[in-house]
This record gives sequence, C-alpha cells and structure tokens, in this order.
Amino acid sequence: MLLVAARRRVAVLRQPRPAARIARALWIAWAVIVWNVVFDRAIVIAGRNYIAAAERAAAAPARPFANMDDWMRPAVTRGFWTATAAGGVVLLTGLVAVSQAGRRSAESLALRETRSAESLALQERRSAENSAHHGHPLARQDHPR
Repeated sequence: MLLVAARRRVAVLRQPRPAARIARALWIAWAVIVWNVVFDRAIVIAGRNYIAAAERAAAAPARPFANMDDWMRPAVTRGFWTATAAGGVVLLTGLVAVSQAGRRSAESLALRETRSAESLALQERRSAENSAHHGHPLARQDHPR
C-alpha cells in the first residue's frame, strides 16, 4: 500500500511540468553552489596571499606591515564579480536547457497525440470498410476467387 502511494507520487513528478519545475530548482541550487564555491575560493586565495605578505613584512623590520584591507577588499570585489559571472553562466545554461527540453517535450507530446488520433481514425476507417464489405452480400464480387 505504501509502495503504491510512493510510486504514484514519483509518477506525478515525472510528468513534464513538475519535472521541469524540479529541474529549474536544481539548476538554481547548482548556480548558488557554484557562486559560493567561486567566491570562497577567491577569498581563500586572497587570505593566503595576505598571510604570505604579512610574513614577508614581519621578516624584514624595515618594511611596513601588510594591511589586511589592502589585500581583502579588492579580493571581495573581484570574487563577487567572478562568482556572479560563473553562477550566472550556470543559471542561464540550466534555464535555457530546461526551456528547450520543455519545448521538445511539448512538441513530442503533440506529435504523439496527432499520430494517435491519425492511427485511431485509420483503424475506424478500416473497421467501417471491413464491416461494409462483410455486411453486404454483393460486396465481395469485385474480388477474384
């Protein structure tokens, strides 16, 4: 009973509209994750560079100390724009792909419905022809025996 209910829920999610909604949500999540990773990486690299500069400044007493803001503020700006570009590319790619897949799915569904309707009409025509030939006593005279 529980398995049947679960299968029904999964079957509903496999329909085109719910599947497209899920795909969009996953692409948005992926874009957010990419943004976060790229931004975090930019900050980590800037932090490492600052630590290296601070060590060099501490080793040479004549040099001024390394100011963290001089290293981190540009890194935040650079990281923000780089992460936004990367996340935007992922988001745009995903949403366009989902849109294209939705169109193809709709076209495919329309084509299947058209073929199904044509097939049904053909079957009905053949059935009507067969019943007309079999129902009329003289209908088979045109066929050689």
